[in-house]
Amino acid sequence: MKKTLVAALIAATALVPVSAYAQRGDRDHSARQERHDSQRSQRAQRAPQRPDRVQRQRLPENRPQPQQTAPQRQQYRQQANDNRQDRRQRQQDNRERYTRQAQQDRSGDRRDYRRDRQDNRQEYRRDRQDNRQDYRRDRQDDRTRYTREAQRRDNQRRYNDWRDDARYRHGWDDRRNWSRDWRRNHQYNWRNYRNSHRNVYRLPRYYAPRNYNYGYRRFSIGLTIGSMLFAPNYWINDPIYYRLPPAYGPYRWVRYYNDALLIDIRNGMIVDVEYDIFW
Repeated sequence: MKKTLVAALIAATALVPVSAYAQRGDRDHSARQERHDSQRSQRAQRAPQRPDRVQRQRLPENRPQPQQTAPQRQQYRQQANDNRQDRRQRQQDNRERYTRQAQQDRSGDRRDYRRDRQDNRQEYRRDRQDNRQDYRRDRQDDRTRYTREAQRRDNQRRYNDWRDDARYRHGWDDRRNWSRDWRRNHQYNWRNYRNSHRNVYRLPRYYAPRNYNYGYRRFSIGLTIGSMLFAPNYWINDPIYYRLPPAYGPYRWVRYYNDALLIDIRNGMIVDVEYDIFW
């Protein structure tokens, strides 16, 4: 019995603080709720009314209707389409104008080119014709001058002919042809003179004329050779230096390799020859 009573007392003392703590908690929660409500009402009273909220509320009433914007869009599209067409038309007109101008310019350039080319051809033909006429006149004058000079020489008196001079009769006969009797004159004994003057007859290398591919041939008297072989650069201008008789009139001493040929330059005939005179 005592034990039961002691346990009841202990339980009663334990339950009293728990109920007191629960009541205290309820009072604190109600106090916080009241403070929160009072603060909330105070913020609502202090905060002014925002105009955007009013405007946001009136926005559905002031929004334009779709029926009112459709004509403006259609008008804008029509205007844009018209502007594109006008721009395309102007571009096409500019292209056509440029094409016509370019064609006219090219046509004018062609006409000018043809006219200039024709004028140049005519001028060239005139100049060519004038040059031919001048050449013919000069050639005719040269022929006339040569004929007069030939007649003057033919009309000279006999004693003025060099072939009648006694100094040169050793190389000519009575018919005034070339005579080979000059070899009897010791003055023209080139073999003895060469023995003591060998360097005089030592000449540079002989170069045949261009297009002459026959090489050396031993020509004899009476043959006719081409004019390339007795060109002026092959003449022996001072025959007496090599102890050869002087040649006058139509005759010229010509070097052919190591030979000395006396050529009648009127027809290329070999009149006299000395073989292996040069080294």
